[in-house]
Amino acid sequence: MPGFRRLKPDAGPQTHPQLDAAAGFAVAYYNDRVKPTKTFRLPSDAERAAMQDLLARLEAWTGAVDADALQTMVFAVGKEHGFEPLRDWFKALYEVLLGASEGPRFGGFIALYGLEESIDLLRRGLSGALAA
Repeated sequence: MPGFRRLKPDAGPQTHPQLDAAAGFAVAYYNDRVKPTKTFRLPSDAERAAMQDLLARLEAWTGAVDADALQTMVFAVGKEHGFEPLRDWFKALYEVLLGASEGPRFGGFIALYGLEESIDLLRRGLSGALAA
């Protein structure tokens, strides 16, 4: 998990065996119960334009990887691209990138998952690799 290693670099199976076991159970649960329900899709033209804008802003991001600042930026992209209601913008992000119609606050997701990892996820979503 990219974000966790940044938060707790010394954590590992030897130092935290209970956390290691819990992570194993979480992965098994995801593979058995969550992954089969994922449905990824390609973005529409309007969604693609907004996601490309978001990608460019993330690539140029020089600020701290702060969940609130990133959420404000993601929110601004949706508003600037005319998503009404704005929930449709977030729904598009979730469906294209996460395979679900709902998800976490996207700024918090970027902060936890990692800036570079989120950039890569956006690139894969825009290329159609996730929907394949």
